[in-house]
Amino acid sequence: MIQQNRLLADYQTIRAYTLELMSGLSIEDHLAQSSFEASPPKWHLAHTTWFFENLILKNCLSDYQEFDPQYNYYFNSYYEALGPRIDRASRASLLKPELKEVHRYRSYVDEQMERLLSKQELDEAKLNILRLGLNHEQQHQELFLTDYKKALANEILPRAYRKDFKEELSLNESPQWLDFPAGLYEIGNDGSTFHFDNEAPRHKVYLEEFAISSALVTNADWLEFIEAGAYSDPQYWHMDGWEWLKEEKAEHPLYWRNVDNEWYQFCLSGLIKLNLKASVNHISFYEAYAFANWKGLRLPTEAEWEIAQSKFNWGERWEWTNSAYLPYPGYQAYEGAAREYNGKFMINQMILRGASVATPPRHSRSTYRNFFHPHFRWQFTGLRLAKNL
Repeated sequence: MIQQNRLLADYQTIRAYTLELMSGLSIEDHLAQSSFEASPPKWHLAHTTWFFENLILKNCLSDYQEFDPQYNYYFNSYYEALGPRIDRASRASLLKPELKEVHRYRSYVDEQMERLLSKQELDEAKLNILRLGLNHEQQHQELFLTDYKKALANEILPRAYRKDFKEELSLNESPQWLDFPAGLYEIGNDGSTFHFDNEAPRHKVYLEEFAISSALVTNADWLEFIEAGAYSDPQYWHMDGWEWLKEEKAEHPLYWRNVDNEWYQFCLSGLIKLNLKASVNHISFYEAYAFANWKGLRLPTEAEWEIAQSKFNWGERWEWTNSAYLPYPGYQAYEGAAREYNGKFMINQMILRGASVATPPRHSRSTYRNFFHPHFRWQFTGLRLAKNL
């Protein structure tokens, strides 16, 4: 039971951190949903609780009493095997259950989880689902910050989430090229620590010789890209990217503001003057590709990134790669309802590597494979450059 006691402590810490992140929000704030890809805070609170109820408690406690059968419809995200669900774009329309009921739901499930972990010894398969649930909640902690930031930015007078929230933890110095020889390398998680199913198995890849930048692209670099007219020059863009650019009317990264010919950026701490030394962020894959093309360079593949990552600092921006989100050779999805967690999304999306300033403690690792559609930019997304040798 030592392992379970440790996991129970992790459970309590992670669940408390979610509440701490949302502690300053009003009741109205909990319904903020800025766009289709973002979810309101109240839904995040309930959905992460729903996950523990439906994938763990119902399968482990023979006497478990479901809190409210309607919640499966309200708070199921995309698990087809677990029944129908509310349309994603309508999550903010859920006036019921009230916020106080959602908190009561969380408390109820927490009590049942603590009863389970304290009284009943679970096999390794069930413990792995628990670890998945903990990491799932951490993913939603990051999503909450990015989703809520977009909602705040959409207000006529953008307001801060927290004045002391730091989005720029370090400033980039002059980048250096890091060279790597051609050869056979290994990537992927070796199974010694928790990992999502899409990070495994560890396998061999052959890479031609390449170089990768030691630093991320900065706001100053991106300003040169803008001033060079690259947002209006189709030669640098994918066709899909060019169509997206015209439809979106994009002229700069998301959250940049030009006020009286000076550049500002909306951050979780409020509207601040653009720091030219900071890493650019909130850019789409389309923009990242076009920038690299404009520089006569390219984005690294995810294999190159993983091989090189020990030689540079990472973790403040999710970094776009030029790799499509596909299964590794020998990929095995989770069993049961969790089978839908990752595998079914392995199409039409691009891989990001690293982590971000919104990533919670102890949730980043070098084999982590994040993935988004190429037009998304509400996450803390940036890029570093690579080249052939």
